[in-house]
Amino acid sequence: MYQRKEWDEICIDDLEVYAHHGVYPEEKEKGQNFYVNMILYTDTRAAGQRDELTLSTHYGEVCHLVTKWMQEHTYDLIETVAETAAEQVLLHYPLVQAVDVEIRKPQAPIGLPFGNVSVKIRRGWHRVYIALGSNMGDRKKYLQAGVDAMKRRADIRLQKVSSWRQTAPYGGVEQADFLNGVMEVQTLLTPRELLDYLHEIEQEADRKREIHWGPRTLDLDILLYDDLVMESEELTIPHVDMQNRDFVLGPMAEIAGWVRHPLLGLTMGQLYARLMSAK
Repeated sequence: MYQRKEWDEICIDDLEVYAHHGVYPEEKEKGQNFYVNMILYTDTRAAGQRDELTLSTHYGEVCHLVTKWMQEHTYDLIETVAETAAEQVLLHYPLVQAVDVEIRKPQAPIGLPFGNVSVKIRRGWHRVYIALGSNMGDRKKYLQAGVDAMKRRADIRLQKVSSWRQTAPYGGVEQADFLNGVMEVQTLLTPRELLDYLHEIEQEADRKREIHWGPRTLDLDILLYDDLVMESEELTIPHVDMQNRDFVLGPMAEIAGWVRHPLLGLTMGQLYARLMSAK
């Protein structure tokens, strides 16, 4: 989501915070000045047109939030300070789609002449589509458990859930029919972190990975993650072969028919129509 180049920016420069972060005991005991730079990526048009603060993000409140957080917590690394500060801003201000955070530490105990050391990161919300499937036991209960699990974490926001569809098994393994659907979420998690969490949810449903494309209580697959294209030993995005699976494209067309496949260039609605016409 935050890749959008047209987001407006609210900039905060050189916010001074006296806090107690550092690897050495004396840094935690005595404290020192840190300086924070932030860029909030958001849409300010409505606020600008109507001159209403409630339609924007109050940068004064952001400054107080970050200051309070940095002073109430102690970390060894400014990497952690940056990470947690970015998370706090994104969790507390729903209009902020992404944030750049730079933590400067001009009094770092280096023992050599230097101007400044800093860590700069960008974090933001990502739009992800996740397929759900079940063909064992109480299928609706397992699917609903997968949906409900998205509500357990502050760094995941459930947006939409498709209707459930009963479909024949895919992959040539003889087994019972599946109940399938797709959900849209926003998340601060990386693809790998999200995959790990999905595996945790599957394990809670007693999922066993014994037969490839075999029966399962709950199957959760990342279909799309923004417009990301990636391939690793554990994870491929977009999901391999999703364009040939009606139990994926049908629910995708229902809740996100306008979303384009980042490799094929066609929308989910177009891919589903093409697949159905070929049958």
